[in-house]
Amino acid sequence: MADEGGTRGFPALVERVLGWRPVRVAQHYTITRGPILASGLAYQSIFAAFAGIWVGFSIAGLVIAGDVALRSTLIDYLAQTVPGLIEQENGNGAIDPDALLQIDGFTLSGTVALIGLLVTAIGWLGSARDAVRVEFDQPPLEANFFLVKLRDLGLAALFGLALVLTAALSVAGTAATGLLLDLVGIGSDSIVGAVGGRVVTLTVMFALDAVTLGGLYRVLSGLHIPWRRLRAGALLGAGGLGVLKVVGGALLGGGGTNPLLASFAVIVGLLIYFNLSCQVILFAAAWVAVGMRDRGLVVDPEVERRRLEEARRLVAEHEPEPAPSEPGPIARLARRVRALFRRDRSADPEDHSDVGRGS
Repeated sequence: MADEGGTRGFPALVERVLGWRPVRVAQHYTITRGPILASGLAYQSIFAAFAGIWVGFSIAGLVIAGDVALRSTLIDYLAQTVPGLIEQENGNGAIDPDALLQIDGFTLSGTVALIGLLVTAIGWLGSARDAVRVEFDQPPLEANFFLVKLRDLGLAALFGLALVLTAALSVAGTAATGLLLDLVGIGSDSIVGAVGGRVVTLTVMFALDAVTLGGLYRVLSGLHIPWRRLRAGALLGAGGLGVLKVVGGALLGGGGTNPLLASFAVIVGLLIYFNLSCQVILFAAAWVAVGMRDRGLVVDPEVERRRLEEARRLVAEHEPEPAPSEPGPIARLARRVRALFRRDRSADPEDHSDVGRGS
């Protein structure tokens, strides 16, 4: 009896687990080729990141050329935003911070980097739009190609401004935290001061990531997502990206222990980091998509209308013609009366001749 109960209980347990929303989201994410799409986005992200860093410091060289301390603070912020991008004291990092401090305004290299940034950033935004729409089971956005690219360029500029503003807020928040700690007798170099500054930076990054993901899911992708669903997905994605920022340093340490990867362990670590970040972004989109599907919400009414019309047309084309129905008793009686009437008229030729002469 116990074995029979366990046999019956195991399928029920499996069915229950498969009904959990995280499991259904993971299945949806896999079916919609989310991992492959995220890998493609990660490949574009790493090129956009290098070009963006060079362009950003070329512009910063024109604005804050004489303030080395502020530029150093900006470098520290970038090092925390993308672990492994800026070289740290332990030697891990792809970009030498001294090289960034020596950039003096726009040069030929800065111009080339700007062109590369525009191409890679616009390309990444276009790929991200298509990937998010795939997670919501939507076709590519139908709009004028040049208008779409122009909008992508504007969104890329807004994201750059938001990143600069966030960096400034992070620097200001860290300075304010240090000032408050000094007032209560705690040095900013202490463990409490370091943790407090790190918490402020992560909080500001979390807010930027949440706003950015909300814009990616709703504005960039052109989807009608209710604010409640959008907020849940943006916060989930921002939380996942925050965890990656905290543990991102571990991604670089694993490659250094392998003699085959030691020479380019930083690049491998960055590829892993960007890949995981893009996975989080698309997984959060899949979370929103599954939640809306569970509640019968439509992200694009026009696309849904066209799909219904196409389904009706296909059904009408393949629907068999109805078989001729058997006539009922009244119809059979009427048919017999008409037949008798025709027979009587054909059997009375004089009546027909009279009618002919009268006419």
